[in-house]
Amino acid sequence: MTSAQNVAELRAWFAGRLPPEWFEESPEITVDREEITLVGRLSPPTLPADASAGERAAAAAGRIKAFREETRQRRIEIAREAEHRFGRKVAWGAVCGERRELFTHLAVPVMTRLRQPERAVLDTLVQAGVARSRSDALAWCVRLVGKHADDWLTELREAMEQVARVRAQGPDAG
Repeated sequence: MTSAQNVAELRAWFAGRLPPEWFEESPEITVDREEITLVGRLSPPTLPADASAGERAAAAAGRIKAFREETRQRRIEIAREAEHRFGRKVAWGAVCGERRELFTHLAVPVMTRLRQPERAVLDTLVQAGVARSRSDALAWCVRLVGKHADDWLTELREAMEQVARVRAQGPDAG
């Protein structure tokens, strides 16, 4: 299901299935081997023009909480249909103003082999209290790289999608 055509089908299915009043625009949909994550932008709460940053943050948090509670049953139904159709778990999230919140989403174990210098990096993070375990330290490192390499990773993903499109047009396609 990682081909560009299958992801396009998945996006189209959600576009037809999601209630149009939920989000201001089409939700951001991220797909990997285990999970589909939908993050939609909610309309901002109406506040006075002189509202402080703290008030804006609190209002956004409240809007996201209300969305999560009010749409729970429908989201569960849609997720079950999608899980059956696409063979992946579905996670949800929302963005309101500057606040982004993911609801129930998977934490999937991954195996890796590390040499001693690489393990020493993880152990340093654990000893410094940055992480509780080597597993947490590795997740912290991945988040840090993702944050700082976002533009490069985006470009790489776009290039991979282009390769998939070209392959799909090859002589063995169809």
